[in-house]
Amino acid sequence: MYFFDAFLVFLNMLLLVISVLVGVAFLTLLERKILGYIQIRKGPNKVGLGGLLQPFGDAIKLFTKEQTFPYMSNFNIYYMAPMVNLTVSLLLWMCLPFFTVFLNFDLSALFFLSVSSLGVYTLMLAGWSSNSNYALLGSLRSVAQTISYEVSLALILMSFLFLILSVNLLEFMNIQKYVWLIFMLFPLSLMWVISGLAETNRTPFDFAEGESELVSGFNVEYSSGGFALIFLAEYSSILFMSMISVLMFLGGDIGSFTFFIKLVLVSFFWVWVRGTLPRFRYDKLMYLAWKSFLPSSLHYLLFFFCLKMDIFIRLL
Repeated sequence: MYFFDAFLVFLNMLLLVISVLVGVAFLTLLERKILGYIQIRKGPNKVGLGGLLQPFGDAIKLFTKEQTFPYMSNFNIYYMAPMVNLTVSLLLWMCLPFFTVFLNFDLSALFFLSVSSLGVYTLMLAGWSSNSNYALLGSLRSVAQTISYEVSLALILMSFLFLILSVNLLEFMNIQKYVWLIFMLFPLSLMWVISGLAETNRTPFDFAEGESELVSGFNVEYSSGGFALIFLAEYSSILFMSMISVLMFLGGDIGSFTFFIKLVLVSFFWVWVRGTLPRFRYDKLMYLAWKSFLPSSLHYLLFFFCLKMDIFIRLL
């Protein structure tokens, strides 16, 4: 019996990972199409019907290209960093609530915070092990940015958790049965989305890959498969942050088809921002993290803590 349950859990994990990777493939196509139309051009439209098979053509091209290795790199770490990066970003999806046999543990919010903080190490090691000044500078900037926004991201999530009085992400679905949390916590929801953009190194916070001044940042020495794995990890994180955003303050109705429509719309917002906004200045990014979001999220956290304590005392 236990063996059959373990087999079902493994099967669900495998199906989820495959679904995420297919979703990532079509998210890249969506991004290229949207950016194309924003810049008044077509985007991919030759491979398959309207460019529908373009992501698979790109994947075959990337994984069949010759892999190059910097002569002075720390080879083992350099080789493993992209694999670990993708593994960590796919492991995040294991806290997605399921209604069938799966890892539906009660501490899924803590699991999300723990695993998401591991991604920093892979970026740092990828840049350092390349033994290139450009890559090292890009990784240092990326680590500084990610750590800065993880603090406010955790505090914003704690404010939401104080409201639902649970660390199980499934509770978000139950609490938003009649009203979405975005209507009650609009400033916090906005801060969450902006922090999510910074966390996933996306425009206007793409300092880790600032092509104009850093020559692609921490992944400058990667080619073919290694670059493809880093690319997949970034887009997997974008899809995951979109999913968490929908779960937290846009209804979180996982059993409904509308959940996936909302997920696509939030992912579209991620791409739309890239085609609209110019890159932020680095000192302003740090100012936003430490002098704007951190005090605001702390005040909100204190407010919701006091609110819940007051309700608890009145009930007693």
